[in-house]
Amino acid sequence: MSVDTHKETRQFQTEVSQLLHLMINALYSNKEIFLRELVSNAADACDKLRFEALADDALMEGEGDLGIQVEYDKDARTVTVRDNGIGMSRDDVINNIGTIAHSGTREFLSRLTGDQKKDAHLIGQFGVGFYSSFIVADRVTLTTRRAGMGAEHGVRWESDGSGEFTVETVERPERGTEVVLHLKQDEDEFLDEFRLRHIVTRYSDHIPLPITMRKRDDDGKALEEWETVNRASALWTRSKSEISDEEYKEFYKHVAHDFEEPLTWTHNRVEGRQEYTSLLYIPKRAPFDLWDRDRRHGIKLYVQRVFIMDDAEQLMPTYLRFVRGVVDSNDLPLNISREILQNNRLIDGIRSGSVKKVLGLLEDLAKKEPEQYQTFWDAFGRVLKEGPAEDHANREQIGRLLRFASTHTGEAAQNVALADYIGRMKEGQDTIYYITADSHTAALHSPHLEVFRKRGIEVLLLSDRVDEWLVSHLHEFEGKSLKSVAKGDLDLGDTETEEEKKAQQEAEEQVKDLLPRIQEALGERVQEVRFSHRLTDSPACIVLSEDEMALYMQQLLKQAGQNLPDTKPVLEVNPNHRLLQRMGEETDEARFKDWSSLLLDQAVLAEGGQLEDPAGFVKRLNTLITQG
Repeated sequence: MSVDTHKETRQFQTEVSQLLHLMINALYSNKEIFLRELVSNAADACDKLRFEALADDALMEGEGDLGIQVEYDKDARTVTVRDNGIGMSRDDVINNIGTIAHSGTREFLSRLTGDQKKDAHLIGQFGVGFYSSFIVADRVTLTTRRAGMGAEHGVRWESDGSGEFTVETVERPERGTEVVLHLKQDEDEFLDEFRLRHIVTRYSDHIPLPITMRKRDDDGKALEEWETVNRASALWTRSKSEISDEEYKEFYKHVAHDFEEPLTWTHNRVEGRQEYTSLLYIPKRAPFDLWDRDRRHGIKLYVQRVFIMDDAEQLMPTYLRFVRGVVDSNDLPLNISREILQNNRLIDGIRSGSVKKVLGLLEDLAKKEPEQYQTFWDAFGRVLKEGPAEDHANREQIGRLLRFASTHTGEAAQNVALADYIGRMKEGQDTIYYITADSHTAALHSPHLEVFRKRGIEVLLLSDRVDEWLVSHLHEFEGKSLKSVAKGDLDLGDTETEEEKKAQQEAEEQVKDLLPRIQEALGERVQEVRFSHRLTDSPACIVLSEDEMALYMQQLLKQAGQNLPDTKPVLEVNPNHRLLQRMGEETDEARFKDWSSLLLDQAVLAEGGQLEDPAGFVKRLNTLITQG
């Protein structure tokens, strides 16, 4: 059938042009990475074909042996990478190559620092590896045809990286994709047989598909015969004793599309009622879309070494969405779908086992390499804090992994484990105390901490947005209850001496008539006014009920459009404070009402809340200051 050679010239997206400029100007510090990226893309294309062919065998077009070819031509100065995978249609080429990394491109560009080594690490995170071709090539030609389409639907894409690309329809009998790199004048090193073989075996030895190169005679002339240059066996199927750390690290870079090495990993083979192998990695650095809970997950599912699907979210809970790796089952059917995965007993078993392996791996890391664990926590700690709410069965184990800032050091670094806190508890203390706030500084300077500082009792300082969610589901740890110092009644148990109790009672007795006066002045604005056992320096503080969110969190939800029920806080006042004594001397009820409102407003501000009448607060403050 004749081909209608429809050819058009298009402009790259602005972001793509920026990226190409960076690539061409040697953003990569290691040029050979381009071959790893092209081979990795080719492997993905073969995996996708194998998966789609499970439902439609005709896509294989009678050729079931999938593979990748790499060759070079010194005379033409080209390096070619081709595969017989799924291929692309014309629309696929325009959408996927002309408009790279869709939502991630702007984010990628905004992260660039100007440091070539650091910036190179970002490229893998944003799926822009194809464009690394332009580091070594001044022209790239891609020819492809999607499996299942006729030969007349071949497509050729070509660009010199200057801001334009051409797309034309061509005749292509073979399915799959061929990428031809026309090398720059100073890139002769990649026209060397040994150099290319070395790159393939270094970066792609683990790929479970044959990567072949032409055999050559003694004079270096290419022969018709091809030979496999990688092991072409799934790395996870090999014995751990046969796999070097370097091989594990390179496989991670392939499976996670990351340019950095992993922080740690766990490789396990389970036998018995269920048979499966898992190779799971913890990255060093968080991806740009970590906080998108609907983003792709990082686990690839294989069945009997056959790739089934990417981002198998059923294999790992959301709070472990940073985990990368593969799971290969011997028991699942080859035609399993996402719908079947959702309610599958075997998958539940794999998921449960994998979660325990990851949590155990993190526990070992925390015990044996605390500095490395701190690196993990800084990157993924806020995600792990989602765990107690999602995974009740492993709540205690997750609790051992949590880290917090604390008044023990006063630093913002989250490096205090709950077990460390318990080890430093005062005699007679049976509660783990914490406070939540919208920043570390606000938590550290909260008036609620005053009595705890006075008695040397440690308080955990929680300032992540997820912390309110965390403590609403983590009520105890190792038999010790967790309690907010800003909510409910405060009982410091045996940590309060008889002398302190007596002094408090005497102070309250002197100003006891103030409580009903303040209550009357504030009216419906508060639920109750009572004396405080929390304060030593501040005149007042807001106290919420045990099941209420902190004021700053309530404010955030309201700003996000959430309808929250109106709540009335408890106002606690410090009977020892000079301001309370000054109010007791006030005979003008109008001024007393202003003093009471001022007391409440400053307590709300200290708690991170927002005033309903800021102008009124300022006016009252100025009046009381000027009138003395």
